[in-house]
Amino acid sequence: MSNLLLKVENLSIAFGGLKAVDDLSFEMNHGEVYGIIGPNGAGKTTAFNCITQFYKPDAGKIIFDSKEDGMINLVGHKPHQVIGRGLVRTFQNVELIASLSVIDNLLVGAHIAFKSTLPEQVFRLPRARREEKQLRARAMEVLEMLGLTHIAHMPATMQPYGHQKKLELGRTLMMSPKLIILDEPAAGLNEVETVGLIEIVQRVTKELNCGILLIEHDMNFVSKLCNRICAISFGKRLAIGTPDEIKAHPDVQEAYLGKSDKESGGGEANG
Repeated sequence: MSNLLLKVENLSIAFGGLKAVDDLSFEMNHGEVYGIIGPNGAGKTTAFNCITQFYKPDAGKIIFDSKEDGMINLVGHKPHQVIGRGLVRTFQNVELIASLSVIDNLLVGAHIAFKSTLPEQVFRLPRARREEKQLRARAMEVLEMLGLTHIAHMPATMQPYGHQKKLELGRTLMMSPKLIILDEPAAGLNEVETVGLIEIVQRVTKELNCGILLIEHDMNFVSKLCNRICAISFGKRLAIGTPDEIKAHPDVQEAYLGKSDKESGGGEANG
C-alpha cells in the first residue's frame, strides 16, 4: 500500500506575465514533516495558495490522499472542499476572533463539521446540542495536546502571542486533518516557544499520523523538525533532500548567499 500523501506535479502560476511558481514538483508521505524553504519572493506562499486552491494554478496537478475519496486531484476544488477532504492550513498572521474564548475559537475551526441546520442550532434542538457537546469534547482534547486546557474559557486575544500561535494550529486539528499546511509557524516566537512548538508538531505527526507541510525562514527550526526539505528560488525547485543535504547544496547556498562552494576561496557573497 502506498504511503504517498501529497504529490505536486509541474505546478505553475503567473501574475502579469511573471511566473511566481514555475514547474514545481515534489511529494510527501503520510506522517511526514516536509519543509519548503527559499529566499523572500521565492514563491513559497504562492505555492501553498495553489495547493489549497486559494489560487487556481495555470498548470499542474495536486494529487492528495483525501479522507473519503482516496487519491484525487485538488485542482478545480473550492477551498472549503479542500478542507473537507482533509487538507487544512494556517496563515502567516494570527487571525483569532477577539470576542470569543479560547475554546470557542477552536470551535470556529470545526464549523464545516456541523451537520445540524441553522434552525436546529438557533433553537438548540437535540442534534445541535449533541454535535456541540461532541465538538467541545474534541476541543478539550486539542487543548490538552497544546498544553492550554487551563485557559480554555479565557479570551483568546488576551493570551500571549505564543499561545495564540498554538491556537492557530489547534483550529486546524479540530477537523481531524490528514495534512496541515503551516505558513511560518515559528515567526515571532522566542526560543522557549519555538522548542514547545517543535514538540507539539512532533506529537501531532506521531499520535495522529498527520502530515505537516511548512514554510519557515528559521533554518534551525526546519532542521530540527523536517524529515525532508524542498528548496525553491524564483518559483523553481533547486533541490530536495534531508536538512543536512539541503544546507550543503551549492545551488541552495548560491540562492541564499549569492555564492556557492564551487567559487574559489569561498569569498564574499555577491550582492
